[in-house]
This record gives sequence, structure tokens and C-alpha cells, in this order.
Amino acid sequence: MRIGIDVGGTKLEGIALADDGRVLDRRRTASPRGHYDASVRAIVELIAAIESATNARGSIGVGIPGAISPATGLIKNANSTWLNGRPLHEDLARSLGREVRLANDANCFALSEAADGAAAGESVVFGVIIGTGTGGGIVIDGRIVVGANAIGGEWGHNPLPAPTDEERPGTACYCGRSGCIETFLSGPALEREYMAMGGVALTSADIAARAAAGDAIALGCLGRYEDRFARAIASIVNVIDPDVIVLGGGLSNIDRLYANVPALWGAHIFSDHVRTRLVRNRHGDASGVRGAAWLWPVSGAPARMQV
Repeated sequence: MRIGIDVGGTKLEGIALADDGRVLDRRRTASPRGHYDASVRAIVELIAAIESATNARGSIGVGIPGAISPATGLIKNANSTWLNGRPLHEDLARSLGREVRLANDANCFALSEAADGAAAGESVVFGVIIGTGTGGGIVIDGRIVVGANAIGGEWGHNPLPAPTDEERPGTACYCGRSGCIETFLSGPALEREYMAMGGVALTSADIAARAAAGDAIALGCLGRYEDRFARAIASIVNVIDPDVIVLGGGLSNIDRLYANVPALWGAHIFSDHVRTRLVRNRHGDASGVRGAAWLWPVSGAPARMQV
């Protein structure tokens, strides 16, 4: 049995998977926001509850909204800021009395969809989470590409490619730069643009619904969003040339993206033909926690399924 834990800002989610991917148990609890020691205890208690419910001991994989610094071994870049600078990996392993594997939550999403999701069987997979931010993860032959600096797949904090005069210098980003891809393609970015164009305060889902109903402001905003998405994702295709790009997060539910973005990206991709597919995730909001469980391979699995 493999147990996955997804550490979010508002909730902790746990899942237990059988070797064939069947869900044996799944449960959630509130995250102790702002409290590191309480977060460690909550994760340990969630694992204990899963093992009690299944009457089995499992391997432990944990997805976090950040990464382990290769320099210090401490958590960095987590938007759950109380985790930053802390030895979460070490503390969990000591508390549980066994080895624990940690990975960035976007990497877990990509791994889940590559393992038994929308990109199952493909060699090179890029997973994109477009919601409150724009996370990304790369999986090649079943392995997460973490990278030398533990930032593999972090496309959202590159500048938007080929910016127009209206797009320069861009909105300030929390990372300290301006004009990052995230400031154009996140859900809050789409919502800000709709208001700036004369609309009212709406969610991204409502903006998409208004576009489908013919609202001119919403149609204009989504058209610009798709053009920017095509430019941004084309730079990824030009570098890693993935077989499949899988979308997750709230904006992945906008149906028109899957036809419109590939229709636009060819102008920015260095090839006479683009075979890369843009697809919706298969596992929905369970992808992250499933990917955390997949950080441990199935016993006897082929090499491409190792992490």
C-alpha cells in the first residue's frame, strides 16, 4: 500500500492506493495555518488514521507547495510560508519512524497524470496547474525532473514571451519581478483583466461562462488569455518537446482552451508540425495526492515507473 499526503494552505488530504491504483482510503483535515509543529503533528495523525482504517502499513509520499533546498535540506519557496526554512523531511521521517519522500505539489500532479492519468504511457509529460498560480512539473519516462536547483518545471516565473507594448513591463509578481507568466495566466490575473476592461468582479469560471454566452468583454479577455498561454507554453515545447501537456487547476475546466491554444501555438514553436497534445487531467483535484503516493514505485514495476 502507498500513502500520499497533499499539504495545502487550507487542507491536508491523504490517500491510500493499492498497487493497481485503486483507492483504499481517502480523507481530509484542516491545515493548521501558520503553525509548523502543529502541521507536522496533523500529517502524522492523518497517516495514522489512514493506516488504522486500512489495517495496513504503507509507504509515505508527501506533496508540498514548495521544494527541498539542495543547499540546506530545508523547505523553500512554499506559499504556506510557515514551512519555509524548516526540516520537514527530517521531522516527518523521525516522527513516523520510516523513510518519507517529499516532492513539489505540481510535480506530484504531473507524476499522477503520467502514471495512470491523462498522459499514461507517454514518455515526456509536462503538467501545468493554472489556478491561483501557474505551477508546472516535468516527468520523463516515469521520473520527476527535479533539477539541480529543485525548480524543474517552474515556468510561471519566467517572463511572458514576446510581450506587446501593452504587456510591458507587466504586473509586479510576489517573486520580486514584473511581467512573470503567472501574472498573466493565473486565475486572479484573468479576473483582474476582466475588471480592467470594464467588467465587474467575477470568478474565472463566471468569466468563461459569460464568454460562452457571448459577452464581448469576456470574449476579449479569454482571447488575449489564450494568445498569451500559447506563447508561454510554446517556449516549453521548444525546450523539452513533450508528448503531452496536461492541465490542472481551476482554469483547466475552461473547455475552449484545448482547441484554441494549440491553434495558436504553432506560430511560436520551432517545428513544421506540432504533435504535442494539450489535454485535461483525468484525476481532477485528486491528482496531487495520488502523485504523492506514486512517489514510491509499485513493487516490481518497470523502470519507467520508478521515481
